[in-house]
Amino acid sequence: MLKGKKWSVLSLAVIISLVFVTACSSNGGGSTAQPISDSKSSPASANNGNDAGKSNNPELTITVFSMLANYAGEQPGWFAKLIKDKFNIKLNIIASNLAGGQQKIATMMASGNLGDLVVFGTNGKDYQDAIKAGLLLDWTKDGILDKHGKDILKNAGQAIDANKKQFGGGSAVYGIGHDVGAGDGPSEGATMVFGPDIRFDLYQKLGSPPIKSLNDYLPLLKKMQELEPKSESGRPTYGFSLWSDWDNNFMTLAKVTAQFHGYQEGDGFNPGDLILTSATENKHQGLLDDNSYYMQGLKFYFDANQMGLLDPDSLTQKFSDASNKFKDGQVFFSQFPWLDNVYNTPEHTSKGKSFQLVPFQDEKIFSYGQNPYGGVRVWAIGSKAKDPARIMQFLNWLYTPEGMLESYYGPKGLAWDIKDGKPFVTEYGWKALPANAEPVPAEYGGGTFKDGTNQINNTTLKNSMIHPETKEPYDYNLWNSTLTHNTNPADKSWREAMGVLTPKEYFVKHNMVAVQKPVFTGTAPVTPPSDIQQKQSEVGKVIREHSWKMVFAKNEAEFNKLKEQLLTKAKGLGYDEVVNFQLEQTKKTVWAAK
Repeated sequence: MLKGKKWSVLSLAVIISLVFVTACSSNGGGSTAQPISDSKSSPASANNGNDAGKSNNPELTITVFSMLANYAGEQPGWFAKLIKDKFNIKLNIIASNLAGGQQKIATMMASGNLGDLVVFGTNGKDYQDAIKAGLLLDWTKDGILDKHGKDILKNAGQAIDANKKQFGGGSAVYGIGHDVGAGDGPSEGATMVFGPDIRFDLYQKLGSPPIKSLNDYLPLLKKMQELEPKSESGRPTYGFSLWSDWDNNFMTLAKVTAQFHGYQEGDGFNPGDLILTSATENKHQGLLDDNSYYMQGLKFYFDANQMGLLDPDSLTQKFSDASNKFKDGQVFFSQFPWLDNVYNTPEHTSKGKSFQLVPFQDEKIFSYGQNPYGGVRVWAIGSKAKDPARIMQFLNWLYTPEGMLESYYGPKGLAWDIKDGKPFVTEYGWKALPANAEPVPAEYGGGTFKDGTNQINNTTLKNSMIHPETKEPYDYNLWNSTLTHNTNPADKSWREAMGVLTPKEYFVKHNMVAVQKPVFTGTAPVTPPSDIQQKQSEVGKVIREHSWKMVFAKNEAEFNKLKEQLLTKAKGLGYDEVVNFQLEQTKKTVWAAK
């Protein structure tokens, strides 16, 4: 899974987008649906009738402790102004990802105060420990959920019921999962969560050769490097630029290659599991099995390094460093479609230069699928929150159609608007979306669109769900107005070559998707016994260390030697016991749902 920052990448991520139209009432008593209207008013009227808290409530600063955020401090820009106008609140974000990691989480827990609004990366041990320690508010207390969470109950009621059954003894509610959705088929929007995507303009210059397997990218990327050895700023180019700050109990970007083949780690509840499981079949691989997709991933990057295709900074750099290299054109291969946007700016796409999906023929891309019970990332409220009712009003808004659109795409009238009941991207939006550094007019908050994006870094409803009034997905990339818009030369070239409008359409059309079914057992995810946790931690350190050493081995003999050392050390530390425990949990959860 994506790691949050990462994304639990896992997330996403990202990482990724959402939507519009019910609004909190000004009297604080839940929310009331507001009809969509075509906006022809001035920017100052972009609230669309939603002035909850604007005139009646004093200013409130909410401390947001987000285990997924990649930003710390006061929320800036357009999102700050948006919620200040609607709710008279400010957000002060604490990000464990940026300072302290698990130690920061432990410190916050030990203090007895997790802040006002809390975002957990998973519903596992940290979340369950916080409940046991009385650090999270029961949303049924004083009727807060019923009074101020009407849209949460309406749009994500099954997720609330699931939380109640799993974590609240059937009566209490301590939070709600992310990415709530319903229906069959892939849950993604225009693109999938995973790639692989490559520089399509260079691919076409090289004759668009067929790519049967993952390894077939390597000679192609080498030719790209020879075609374009320097970036726009004159720096050396590479096929791959990796980063290590997303690593858990393994090298995350080696694990992602499993998701190209329809597998993900573990049972989906515990990022960092040492097994890989199929999305569609009751099959699994131990991470260190001789021919597991993880081990294939390590060999893939090793081979890339032997060919001079791997950025030598990969081990020591962070995601932000690699992202800057993507932006500069130093990298030709992207594991995540949402990362393409760093390079796919109007300046590049207008010249026909872009990252685009070019799948390999054997690919079976993993899809998380729609989940009415909510994903593993959790929104919660701290038990010592200063004003739980107003926090619930804000969270409730995030689960509305209006909150979906405005919290991801900005206030109505800036980057998007409504005409004849249908959404469209404005002229400004084509420059700013999804997160470009386009200057924002002062009346909308100033700064740049990118800096003003919602920095909490968690999702609510799935953005591929259908807006109840527009009858189109929340994802602006799937709006009919977007798909029929004057396509930039880069996208036009890709669509003509692939015969589809979107990457997801291509995967579905060619039966190249492995969709995970929703999982709900009625009980909380099992926290592994302390001895299993200890063994997993020790094994994980060995896997991470040796994985990177293997990738950067000087030759194949050293690669194989390091591989043997990894297997010997991991098994000696209890690898087999951890794998067997995780397999039993998977049988009771993921496999039981198929």
